[in-house]
Amino acid sequence: MAHPFLVKDIAFQAGLSTATVDRVLNNRDGVRRQTVLRVRAAIAELEKQLEHQERVGRVYVIDIVMETPDRFAEAVRNAFEQEAGARAPTLFRSRFHMAEVMKTSDMVRTIDRIRLRGSDGLVIKAVNLPEIRSAVQRAEDAGIPVMTLVTDLPGSNRTAYAGADNRAAGETAAYLIANRIQDPPARVLLTLSSNRFQGEEEREAGFRAYMASHHPQIAVTSISEGFGRDAATGVLALEALKAHPDISAVYSIGGGNKAILSAFETMRRRCDIFVAHDLDAENLKLLQAGKLTFVLHHDLRSDAREVFRLMEARHEKRKDIHARLSRMDVITPLNIPQP
Repeated sequence: MAHPFLVKDIAFQAGLSTATVDRVLNNRDGVRRQTVLRVRAAIAELEKQLEHQERVGRVYVIDIVMETPDRFAEAVRNAFEQEAGARAPTLFRSRFHMAEVMKTSDMVRTIDRIRLRGSDGLVIKAVNLPEIRSAVQRAEDAGIPVMTLVTDLPGSNRTAYAGADNRAAGETAAYLIANRIQDPPARVLLTLSSNRFQGEEEREAGFRAYMASHHPQIAVTSISEGFGRDAATGVLALEALKAHPDISAVYSIGGGNKAILSAFETMRRRCDIFVAHDLDAENLKLLQAGKLTFVLHHDLRSDAREVFRLMEARHEKRKDIHARLSRMDVITPLNIPQP
């Protein structure tokens, strides 16, 4: 009966003497079948305990690589650190590699460096380009599970995607805006941080599809490549307002919302409806001040929780490596969640 346990440990677990356990383990005569079954049951229980002990206190080191505005990077950092604190006794340590703008070559170099150094998991928010998909392939081939966060990489062999249904988010924004516009025809300013991100493209596609199908009298003008930074986004918004005097609503996918609102003030124009994404510190203040109408928010801690769950499942070779999309909530000044 092969096992890694001391005779005295099996005897203690089975409630038998060490001599009796020794006779069972060495298949000696004169042992009742019931005693043999007790020894086998004791070994099976010790194996379960050993498996549990190996998991308890396990330390996973994961790397989070993101091209994202600083305000969102900070929200992600807080979410992962807070959720890690709730995962005891398993410990998740996160190493962050974040920049507001990251060249494709820098992103690839970072992913490859992590692969060569070693990691228990890789979480990335990146543009969907062949070079990045290839870097993901190399990481997966090296046994490092890769999770995409917020924006996916279709066509890659990443382990799973953690985040919300982006197309449904865009459709929800369209529904909220269309039902608040009093005098169509009207025009909505839709802002992207960059049209290179799959998740932002999906939100825009959902928004445009809903408007075209249900409210074709409402026009949509897009701006992008401000990368969520106030200065660049503000310039783009001001140019759009000058070119389109009928813009009266905003769907901000890419951030830079203070700058967009400042552009309206500069033009002495009123923004009747403003839908933004993510209840970060800046958007919270704008919502409380009545500057934003709605914030489409999903709890980043739920994304972090899903990443940790899937990482564990992958390392333990479980079969439940199927991501669950996080819920998207519509936040108004009246239902702001408490911290």
